[in-house]
Amino acid sequence: MSSSTLDSFMQLKGIDLNFIDAWGKPTTVLDENVKTLINHMGFDASDDAALSAYYEQEELQHWLSLLAPVCVLQQAPEYQLEVHLPIDFVTDPLIYRITTEDGLQIDKTITATDFPLLGCKDISDVEFQLYEVTIEVPLALGYHQLTLLEKGNDEPLAEMSLIITPETCFTPTAIQDGKKLWGTSVQLYCLKSQNNWGIGDFSDLKQLLIKTAENGGDFIGLNPIHALNPSQPQNASPYSPSSRKWLNILYTDITAVAEFSHCDALQAELATSVFQQQLSNLRDSKWVDYVNVTTVKLKALRALFDTLINGKKENQIRLDSLHEFVTQKGDSLTQQAAYDALQFKFLAENEDSWGWPSWPEEFQSFSSESTQCWIADNEQEVLFWSYCQWVTETQLAEADELARSLGMTLGLYRDLAVGVGKSSSEIWANHDLYCENVSIGAPPDVLGPLGQSWGLPPLSPDQLYKSGYQPFIELLQSNMSHCGALRIDHVMALLRLWWVPEGSTADSGAYIYYNVYDMLNILALESTRNQCLVIGEDLGTVPEGMDVLLKEAGVYSYKVFFFEQAPDGGFISPLHYIQQAMATLSTHDMPTIKGYWHCEDLYLGRTLGLYPDDEVFNRLLADRVESKQQILNSLHGHNSVPDDLYLDANTTGMDKALNFALQKHLATGSASLLSLQLEDFLEMDQPVNVPGTSNEYRNWQRKLTHDVDAIFTDTDIQHLMKALTEARAK
Repeated sequence: MSSSTLDSFMQLKGIDLNFIDAWGKPTTVLDENVKTLINHMGFDASDDAALSAYYEQEELQHWLSLLAPVCVLQQAPEYQLEVHLPIDFVTDPLIYRITTEDGLQIDKTITATDFPLLGCKDISDVEFQLYEVTIEVPLALGYHQLTLLEKGNDEPLAEMSLIITPETCFTPTAIQDGKKLWGTSVQLYCLKSQNNWGIGDFSDLKQLLIKTAENGGDFIGLNPIHALNPSQPQNASPYSPSSRKWLNILYTDITAVAEFSHCDALQAELATSVFQQQLSNLRDSKWVDYVNVTTVKLKALRALFDTLINGKKENQIRLDSLHEFVTQKGDSLTQQAAYDALQFKFLAENEDSWGWPSWPEEFQSFSSESTQCWIADNEQEVLFWSYCQWVTETQLAEADELARSLGMTLGLYRDLAVGVGKSSSEIWANHDLYCENVSIGAPPDVLGPLGQSWGLPPLSPDQLYKSGYQPFIELLQSNMSHCGALRIDHVMALLRLWWVPEGSTADSGAYIYYNVYDMLNILALESTRNQCLVIGEDLGTVPEGMDVLLKEAGVYSYKVFFFEQAPDGGFISPLHYIQQAMATLSTHDMPTIKGYWHCEDLYLGRTLGLYPDDEVFNRLLADRVESKQQILNSLHGHNSVPDDLYLDANTTGMDKALNFALQKHLATGSASLLSLQLEDFLEMDQPVNVPGTSNEYRNWQRKLTHDVDAIFTDTDIQHLMKALTEARAK
């Protein structure tokens, strides 16, 4: 392949050979890795002629499309739009008709030659010209439609989605005025209580909100609560969901569903000693027993659904509400409900049916005739799975309303995963949007020396653009509902993603770029509309300038104390953190404070084979000891610990006083938001997740050591929360 052909194709597909790695070293992707990636994108990297032909066809289509599929612009008095026109049209007055989101029609008659000419191209003996046309018109924020028409002809020449956005994302007035907030973060499934069924639920969340607000906290940060696969409960990673638009139905509190009070059979079963013992076993387990929790909850949900469907006339209002929900949510809900139903059907027929790729071919797409016929013939079954989503979303909405009634500025902040699993309902319903033979991940970095491949197929930048960014818009709308803030996991995905060819090692990937300006502008629009603050998880390999783009867009940075080190190894004072940030000590991908201090993550990583050799392990261990000493030095420098204690990292263990001192130290910082893990309140040492592992460690299963109520009756924790509140107020 000629280098010019390869360069042109890579430019077209947003592939960049060069990047700066996590250690600041310029790095170039090998040609062979790029070619492997191109092959997995559905092209033959060895066929120079085919790649050139594809490039030429895409360029041709670009010129033949009079308007782009979408144009995303910040609100202004006038707007510049690019239009391609055959030369015969350039001197003709054409109508640029804007149909606003609320149905208002605005016509502007414009002649292209009155504006700058940007380029020309001959296509089949016809010259096409590119103009930058200016339209002076006041437009509200939102999603509008632009139609290009000839005078006297109602048949459109071209149409385009015109998205008008604010400059920045939403920030609550209290935070703009300088208020400093603190809250806790928790993996919802980890919560323990005397009432849940072995997994944290939305009633536990309500109790957590109440107790947090009573003790001065302002928000609860959640793990992604996206829909997983109820048919395969052992696949429990919240970061590898089936759909990011729908919810994990296991978070439903069965006893809080309206039908429960009318369901005599379920109430009778719940009262039996056998059932109570089963619930007790599920609650007492140190690990979430997803298989049995799912079995018990799905059986109960079936009983509740039957009560609604076959109940008395007084149930009609509820039933009408369910049908209204189904109608309102449209195909998106039907896709999720049908997928869950079909997965159980095919698993019953074949225990190796792990997802849509293993189904009969005629059912491997939502839009197939066989699938649509099955949905029509099984309306009641599809309605059951829609009911599951309805009751779950209802309880999430109640938790959000509770937070607002408690006067919390943010209340709930949700977490948006970076992608969906290969066997997900989203890919099954939208094959054309995804590159299914590729996985996103990360090049080698501090958290993953071997690199990471997450098994999540990426959205195609081409298809995302051609669809007018509608999948991205719907994703934000779903995840910005029922919360006051949204944390975007791996926010670098708005700019680029590390694509790894299926079957290759994580270090064999390359970066693919997206239109970051369009993505950030749409993010700002949905953030403003939903009154939802945005936090971007900007860790790992961050390209130069991305921090500036995020800051200018009003996205809050994510400052993890253990990563905030100066070039000399010293830890940056929290007083020097930027204000537009959320500060935290640790994350779900890191050890707890206690685990970090005792290097348990490093020893576990060596046991699990996460390091290429002992030299890497020993270097990490030496770096950790040095970091601990620098932390102690910083704590002493800020008078955050007694002068005569915690002097030497080699002899200082992590006790409660030092643990809480670290948390209070971070609370004195300048970041507007402070998020602390409940695990660290409880001095836990086991991680909830070990990056780079699947079955080697029981990821996403470890519960908290105390019930929700017990956390807030602990005198030491009460004193800690009071100190956090006072520190934030200062």
